Amino acid sequence: MTRTVAPETIDVTLGARSYPVWIGRGLLDDHARWRAALRGRHVLVISNHTVAPLYLERVARGLDGLQWSSFLLDDGEAHKSFANVGHALQALATLGATRDACVIALGGGVVGDLAGFTAACWMRGIDFIQMPTTLLSMVDSSVGGKTGVNLPAGKNLVGAFHQPRAVIADIGTLDSLPEREYRAGLAEVIKGAAIGDTAFFAWLEAHADALQRRDETALVQAIATKVRYKAGVVARDETEQGERALLNLGHTFGHALETAGRYTTLLHGEGVAVGMLLAARLSERLGMSGAEDSARLTQLLQAAGLPTAVPAGFDPEQLLGLMRLDKKNTAGTLRLILWRGIGQAEIVTGVNEADVLAVLREATN
Repeated sequence: MTRTVAPETIDVTLGARSYPVWIGRGLLDDHARWRAALRGRHVLVISNHTVAPLYLERVARGLDGLQWSSFLLDDGEAHKSFANVGHALQALATLGATRDACVIALGGGVVGDLAGFTAACWMRGIDFIQMPTTLLSMVDSSVGGKTGVNLPAGKNLVGAFHQPRAVIADIGTLDSLPEREYRAGLAEVIKGAAIGDTAFFAWLEAHADALQRRDETALVQAIATKVRYKAGVVARDETEQGERALLNLGHTFGHALETAGRYTTLLHGEGVAVGMLLAARLSERLGMSGAEDSARLTQLLQAAGLPTAVPAGFDPEQLLGLMRLDKKNTAGTLRLILWRGIGQAEIVTGVNEADVLAVLREATN
């Protein structure tokens, strides 16, 4: 890290409702800031066995005087399950949590999704606060209120829209983030630029080395730019009736890859990286974009240390079958997020499965 920068504050505004996203160093210890979002006396902290030993004690110091407990998951996407939601709900019951209770999600996207879904279910919805500890969760899953769990049939097939009371993105937690996890988060940063911000894409190309080095100034700017973009999209389309679907560029392909790999072969961000390239190649095949756009995306992903190829052993027909279960599909037809080049993503309905299969076969040969 190079130097410490002042915290950024970004408001997610949803009609009469709004909540802050704070981005900076040392925010977990800024108890006065985030404790003000707690309305009751009961708190359940949901984390995992990797993150909790590092950061739970710091959060606990801010809960002094409240009745609180913790529920810890094993680490990994495979543990974002109904079984663990049941265990978390039982932890709330044991705590005696009332309707003014709060769930705190201390961890990455798996913890945040499961904690948010648990909060949405308890007494038909209680408060929750996001404390993301991975780059991917800071720039994507902690903002916007999407919660959910996985099924063997597919990722995030069950969930609810449930907005947090606040997001506390303490970039100091990224100091302990393994390199592979950090790079996976960069995929979501790149995705935001690829969807709708050509200037940000060019900025990322120019600052790829600084971001790889985790330069703090560049990092905060990248996180804030991506969060600001997503906050605007969520404000205009909270429940994904239109524009918000664009945020899923690469996700239909990526989720299929994650599911086929049983959530152990690829991290989510890695799946998104490969998925974006597959979407770009399909866009090329459909005459929507040129090879030069795919090449720039490939180069930026590689500069960020991300995979750009489907791992060996994946079956294209199986991947297509998993893509048919994607939540964006309508009336039994594929509905994908494709693009007309960098910064020009769009929703495309009725995509011909033969074209998708051809792209998958080419990528898996």
